[in-house]
Amino acid sequence: MLYSLVEHLQNWLDAVGLYPVVQVMFQLEFRAFFAVLLAFAAVLVLMPRLIARLRAVKVTDDPEFYGKDLNEIMASKRGTPTMGGILLCGSVLLTTVLLADVLHSRYVQVCMVVLVWLAAVGAWDDWMKLTQAARTKRNGGKRTRDGLLPWEKLVFQFGIGAIAAWFIFGAAELPDARVLNLPFQRTYVPAPVEGVLVRPELAPGVWQLGVAGFVLLGMFMIAFTSNAVNLTDGLDGLAGGTLLIASFAMMVLTWIASSERAAQFLLVPHVPGSGELMVVAGAMAGACLGFLWFNVAPAQIFMGDTGSLAMGGLLATVAVCIRQEALLVVIGGVFYLEALSVMLQVGWFKWTRLRFGEGRRILLCAPAHHHFQHKGWKETQVVGRFYLVAITLAIVALVSLKLR
Repeated sequence: MLYSLVEHLQNWLDAVGLYPVVQVMFQLEFRAFFAVLLAFAAVLVLMPRLIARLRAVKVTDDPEFYGKDLNEIMASKRGTPTMGGILLCGSVLLTTVLLADVLHSRYVQVCMVVLVWLAAVGAWDDWMKLTQAARTKRNGGKRTRDGLLPWEKLVFQFGIGAIAAWFIFGAAELPDARVLNLPFQRTYVPAPVEGVLVRPELAPGVWQLGVAGFVLLGMFMIAFTSNAVNLTDGLDGLAGGTLLIASFAMMVLTWIASSERAAQFLLVPHVPGSGELMVVAGAMAGACLGFLWFNVAPAQIFMGDTGSLAMGGLLATVAVCIRQEALLVVIGGVFYLEALSVMLQVGWFKWTRLRFGEGRRILLCAPAHHHFQHKGWKETQVVGRFYLVAITLAIVALVSLKLR
């Protein structure tokens, strides 16, 4: 909004001598890093009021899992306000609208739709978990913490994933923005003379995705990442911190994709018009940074499904826009490890129950962060070590750009 306003008032501002002061708004890097600060400040200032309001209306977590040992571990979190994702997503939305060129960037528009859609689904899920009447009605009077059924959430996640991927495919100005970008594969034939910028040719063997393949890949990445971040959100500061790390890494990848010279030099897809996504990634990083102020142990508030579903889906949408799904798997390795731990645990338990008459476990508890808690790690140890893994994976992903 501010970007567009300055653009429309450029002549008038120049006439009164103010244009040099606001000209910095046209610099992408400034707006991206200012988005970090603005989103951080918004969450830092407004979160205490939200926490007080959530306590007043009794929107607090009531841990009730299907295992007695896990309930004992999580008992200390009882009564902590949840649905903090309302402010987390709200700050990303507001910061992006203010600092990005929302009116002209189809990629930013798609990202904002995904953010709002999944935040609404998460809020609905959180509300059903927190409303005793809804829970008892759905579960025949049994006290559980279930919200939406898994298939219900998947319908909404795959639905918005398909819609977003279809619009992203249509927004691509070049065939480069529709390729399947595989690890260690050159997107372009290297320039014959280093430093000479010419229209590059796609390298032999690079797959150009049709609309069906593009939509299927984008739909899967958005839905799976949304759920993966949701499963990671189980310990104080874990999801927020790993999202912060992933968002900063995505800022770097977005800048590379938007720069023709940088993309050609590193032989990765150049996506014209994707630069504004740096503001989106910066807003995500800033919002997570502010949220961590209140979410580190002992947490004063949880993001809930409202935040985790939306932020995970938004992260994946940015990656789909810039054709970096493969590197997202590396950068978000902690998220996918958590999701796979649940899938393997459930799958193995069901198969062994059919095969041997009783279910067996691979891990002591799933997701993986609870497994390490059962092994005797303190919550802060699990979170801190997962941070180290996330930082290492982000560095590996960025370094791998040169290995083509």
